[in-house]
Amino acid sequence: MNKPVDAETLTKALAAGPGFDIPDPQGLPSLKAKVSETEWAIRVKLAATYRLCAMYGWTDLVFTHISARLPDEDGSHRFLINPYGVMFEEMTASALVKIDEAGTIHQETPYFINPAGFTIHSAVHMARGDAGCVIHVHTPYGMAVSAQKGGLRRYTQMAMQVYNDLAYHDYEGIALELDERERLVENLGAKSLMMLRNHGTMTLGPSCGVAFLRMYFLENACKAQIFAQSVGSKAELLEEPEAMGDRVYSQGAPAFVPGMGDNLVWPGLMRKLARQNPGWDV
Repeated sequence: MNKPVDAETLTKALAAGPGFDIPDPQGLPSLKAKVSETEWAIRVKLAATYRLCAMYGWTDLVFTHISARLPDEDGSHRFLINPYGVMFEEMTASALVKIDEAGTIHQETPYFINPAGFTIHSAVHMARGDAGCVIHVHTPYGMAVSAQKGGLRRYTQMAMQVYNDLAYHDYEGIALELDERERLVENLGAKSLMMLRNHGTMTLGPSCGVAFLRMYFLENACKAQIFAQSVGSKAELLEEPEAMGDRVYSQGAPAFVPGMGDNLVWPGLMRKLARQNPGWDV
């Protein structure tokens, strides 16, 4: 018989006691005049990224995270992450919470964060100077592929465009233990996408636009793989050889060069977001 979770453990995991309140982010005063122009610009882009992930269905209520690196303050690293309890589709620039690498909050805010949620993100940000943004999601297709022993296969062009840049990390339970960060970073190495076994997917990039584009390719590659596998056994599927995978990966690499693919799609995404879900930039 499973032992029930005690109140102390639950409180530690949530970083809040019972009876907490989650304010509506639309009612918050704007931080625009209280932070630097650089910080505000990053806040706006990160809030937009949350809403884009919601628009594309890459959400798990409030239980995944997207983080962005801020300029250092007083010689210490600073990052932005979502307040726990705010939905991706309602995220605003002012609702995002500024923290350090330990998850300590460094601003006045009515919100708290999920420290467990930053375990994965802090590991990547601290190990990779090119990790300006880290996106981690739990989608049905991403989780389904993460549970497959063979992982992502070279079944589609979209899969081959990210296949060579995809790392794997074995499941260790909900990310509550900080020592998992060392193993995750070791598994990630120099790659920019990761399949978290039995868990979900993760991408990183120097900007929100590049990280989002990588996630778009990875998630759609996973979706296509599950659809393809619906025909039956592996014998029914045509997987391209490694040499073709290398060729397609090389051909598609410019899409993820900063200032290339992100500049091509990000402005259009912002116009789409402005039409369908405005208000992230407050």
